[in-house]
Amino acid sequence: MVNIQQIKQRFGIIGNSEALNRAIDVAVQVAPTDLSVLITGESGTGKEVFPQIIHQHSARKHGAYVAVNCGAIPEGTIDSELFGHEKGAFTGAYSDRKGYFEEANDGTIFLDEIGELPLATQVRLLRVLETGEFMRVGSSRIQKTNVRVVAATNVNLERAIQEGKFREDLYYRLNSVPIKIPPLRERVEDIYLLFRKFAADFADRYRMPAVKLDQGAREMLERYRWPGNIRQLKNITEQISIIEQKRVLTAAELEKYLPFHSGDNLPALVGSNEQHLGSSDFANEREILYKVLFDMKRDMNDLKKLVLEILQHGHDVGLKGENAEIIQNLYHGVAQDLNTAQLIKNRSVVHFNQNSGNNHPGQHSEHHNIEDTEEFVEESLSLEEKEVELIKKALEKHGGKRKQAAKELGISERTLYRKIKEHNIEG
Repeated sequence: MVNIQQIKQRFGIIGNSEALNRAIDVAVQVAPTDLSVLITGESGTGKEVFPQIIHQHSARKHGAYVAVNCGAIPEGTIDSELFGHEKGAFTGAYSDRKGYFEEANDGTIFLDEIGELPLATQVRLLRVLETGEFMRVGSSRIQKTNVRVVAATNVNLERAIQEGKFREDLYYRLNSVPIKIPPLRERVEDIYLLFRKFAADFADRYRMPAVKLDQGAREMLERYRWPGNIRQLKNITEQISIIEQKRVLTAAELEKYLPFHSGDNLPALVGSNEQHLGSSDFANEREILYKVLFDMKRDMNDLKKLVLEILQHGHDVGLKGENAEIIQNLYHGVAQDLNTAQLIKNRSVVHFNQNSGNNHPGQHSEHHNIEDTEEFVEESLSLEEKEVELIKKALEKHGGKRKQAAKELGISERTLYRKIKEHNIEG
């Protein structure tokens, strides 16, 4: 069994987090096979090291190792780069050229940023993975290659499949063995180790003492979310090493080098469900959820205002569209809001008292001082009764003509007929 610590030393991997060790262990275990491997992780997490681990621990280690950045090759030349071309295949093809798959025969090819491949090239790649066959651009002759494919991406391929940007069959063919590289915020215990390593490297390069952090600065370093991961940490360490005159930094001095991103300076969630989601995906879904909840809250407030207006002034308010039907469906949920119900009751009492007090200027407005002998009948809160009342008034106004009554109520004739039948309204 290969010692993981020896692999870290050989390939310059810094860190002792469980997720990192697991990724290295899976890479070593899958290396002797010829299975395709898909490496996922955010940008800057160090995905490019793992194909080398797989290649060096496989039977192909004496063959070629070819790394291709698919995102850096223009779409018009990607097929030629990967599969080669024949002389005269296109303008500028002055001679035959081998592609990367031909050069990597009996070895390993690493396709970085696989999610950037055009759909047409994805079809060609799928054929290579399934049959080992390909054709050069401009040629009709089938060629064979014996190559092991390791791919990597920092995008959500499942979402790309849903958007029609990535082939589902290619995804499952590449994803024979998945390896997830954890982001730096999920490796909190490794952040300071990486900082010390980078600080020592830059001290040697620039011939100066290594920069250090006091306790407050170290805690700030570990709390930061590092959206750029290891690459960002390395760049900031280099900036500090060159710019700062002091060799021991405080939290206030370190903070100047940590760019603010919304949420990035919050404590990292270690061991949470966020480990099983892409960071950007998790943040986007959370923002969408918040927006939906706020929209629902605003809609509910608007609905409550409409209900209050109808309950208090129903005889003066016309129901436009099919608001009556909508309110009836939602009424039971709204009526359970005790505060709203109490507010309706209080407003009804105040409205009554104010009307009663108009004939007695010398009396106080409070209802307990009013000695009116008129019996107070609380207004009905039933939407159904209000709806029946409005329909009857509309029919009376238009002499029983249902078409004109429906237009007055702002509903369709069909809906009006159904309401008349449902409530047994005569007219």
